[in-house]
Order: sequence, then structure tokens, then C-alpha cells
Amino acid sequence: MILRILSLIAIFIATAIAWLILGSTINSRTHSSADRLGTRIQSVWGTPQLQVAPSCLRETTEDVTEEIQEKGATRKVTKKLTVQTPVPAASSRIDTALNLEHRKKGLLWYSTYTVAFQGDYTFRNPDEAPRTLLLRIPLPAEQAIYDGLAVSLNGQPQPLNMNGNTITLTAHANPAELLQLNVRYKSQGLESWRYSFGDKVNEVRDFSMKMTTNFRDIDFPDNTLAPGVKRETKDGWELTWTYQSLLSGYQIAMAMPQKLQPGPLAAEISYFAPVSLFFYFFFIFLITTLRNIDMHPMNYFFLAAAFFAFHLLNAYLVDHIDINMAFLLSAVVSIALVASYLRLVTGNQFAFREAAIGQFVYLVLFSYAFFFRGFTGLAITIGAIATLFIAMQATGRIRWSERFAQQRLP
Repeated sequence: MILRILSLIAIFIATAIAWLILGSTINSRTHSSADRLGTRIQSVWGTPQLQVAPSCLRETTEDVTEEIQEKGATRKVTKKLTVQTPVPAASSRIDTALNLEHRKKGLLWYSTYTVAFQGDYTFRNPDEAPRTLLLRIPLPAEQAIYDGLAVSLNGQPQPLNMNGNTITLTAHANPAELLQLNVRYKSQGLESWRYSFGDKVNEVRDFSMKMTTNFRDIDFPDNTLAPGVKRETKDGWELTWTYQSLLSGYQIAMAMPQKLQPGPLAAEISYFAPVSLFFYFFFIFLITTLRNIDMHPMNYFFLAAAFFAFHLLNAYLVDHIDINMAFLLSAVVSIALVASYLRLVTGNQFAFREAAIGQFVYLVLFSYAFFFRGFTGLAITIGAIATLFIAMQATGRIRWSERFAQQRLP
């Protein structure tokens, strides 16, 4: 009996090492393809977008006196100097629509989206004299496409004078005159969309943003402003940010929901596999001992191989089909291997009842718990405690010394 237990331990350790190698291989494939495919998806679909609020600079002229040394004498010279002073927006009305569309490359899903942006801004000349106002409209990303990009000032379309990634406009405003700036475009990005009021801490007046999404799993990154109003729609959410007078350095942001990643999930399940096999070996060993069923270590070796076949097949199927379907096919193949083998070793009853049910619980259900983020540990803990309870109740009246002695007699 001791020799048999040591053989089972050796089989368990060898299979655990194989799972460790498989998990490392999956991670290596995932990260190597992520570096290569991540660049490709950005070149095709774009990068995370950060839309910065337009800025307005007021140009004024000041007299500046300088002292100039000439031939040992000092002469004062007065020059005209142009000074640019920031002018905060008097009001901002923004409408943003985010439409998520996941795209799969290799072993990873990427959260790509399209965005329809429209911003209406009002700037006021604060002086009692005519001024020249310089308007700057940053675009959210350099690696992006902009469909229907249009800028208008007081209802008049404006030429797109580009300075790097920024559109610049010049307007002449009379005293206390209002300038109505409108910006609209459609674009596409990756992973997240952000709106910034500007660098550092900024003053924001009469601000309102409405954001609509076609997804329900909304997530606001850390150190960002939460919406004041949330209304659920047919496809997602309608979110509203409203501020009358705000002083903040935070941004408004939306992180796109992530799908289950096939590569990392398959690696996690592989790393956890020794726990499943331990419970299954314990379950089979307990049942066969109670019923005096003869199971040789070589039989356990083939059971471990069938368990490993599940993870191996799942790891390479997720490249080509949906992860749920890959999981289902791998589970069916593994259970069929075990049941069809044990029916030759122990008979149909044990193979198709205890062995198949045990494999379904400890291999399939334990592995499927990884599909539910946040509940994996709890689900496995409940299964482990239930197994311990059943084992304790089933063997409480057994005299193990006598049972092991009976095993030695033959």
C-alpha cells in the first residue's frame, strides 16, 4: 500500500510539472503575440484617445522698457510686446457616443471602439476693447482617423489649419463678444476614451457632457470624475456630467470592458490543474479502497494523462474557436477518455457513474470557475469543503488499520 501511494505521488508530481510547462508555454505564446499584434491593431484601429478641451488665448500688447548699453552710455528703449493670456470657456456642451466592438488577434481580445464627438464651446472677450483670440483645438490621438471632421465659428465653417496634432484658429472679437465654437468628428480608438480640461488644475464653467454607450459593463478608471446622472438604455447607458463652477485636475474617462482573454485564462486553468487532479486522485483512491476495487498505479497514470489532454487540447483550440466551445469540446474529450478506459478496468458502473461524475466536478466545474472573475476562489473552496465533508461522513466508521491490513493480505 505504501509503495502504491508513493507511485501515485510520483505520477502526480510528474503531471504537475507537465502542467507547469504547458502554462508557461501558453504565457510565452500570449506575450510574444501581444507585442506583435498589439502594434498591428493600433496601426489599423488606433490608440487610446485623450480629447483635450479647446483653449483660447487673448492677445494684448504691452509696452516694455529695456536698458541698452551703447559706448559706455545707457539708453532706454521701449518696445511693443505681444502677451497671450488664457481665456476660460464660458460654457461647454459635449455629446459623445461610444460604440464598443471587440476584436480578436491571436490569443487576445482587444477592446476597440468608435466614437462620435460633438463639442459646442462659448468663449467671451473679457476686455472692453477689441481683441484677437487664438483658438487651439487638440485632436485626441495622432494615430487615428477622423471622419467628418468639421470646425465652425459662429456658424461659419473654418479651414483646418493644422499645427502638429492641433487645429488653430484666429478670431477678432469685439468687447464682451461671444464666440461660438463647434467641433465634431467620428473616430476610433482602443481600450479607453478620456476627456481632459487641460494641464494641471483648471477652472471649468457651465460644463455639461452627455455620453452614451452600447455596453452595460461601464468602468471609470481611478482618479477620474464619476457622472452625476446615470440612466440605463436599451443597449447600454446614458451618462451625464454637469458642473456650474468646477476647479479640478481630474479627467472624465471610460475604460472599455474586457472580454475573457483566451490565452491568460487557459494558462491560469493549466497552473491550477494539479489541485483538480489531487482532489480527483483522492476521490478515486477513496472509492476504490472502500469497495476493494483494484486500481494499479498505471491506471492512475492514464487518468492523469486524460486530465492533461483536457488542458492541452483547450490551450490550442482557443486559437481557432470561441473559448466556451473550446472548453466544452476539451471537457467532452477528456471525460470520454476516462470513462471509456475505466470501463475496461473496473466495469461500466464505476466508470460511468463515480469516475465520470468525479471528473466532471473536479476537472470541469473547478476549471470553469475561472470564467467567473472574483468568485473563482470561493467556488473552489466550497467544492473542497464539500469533498472533505462527504469523505469524512463516508469513512467515519472505517477502521483504516484493518482495511490496509486486508489490502496487504493477498
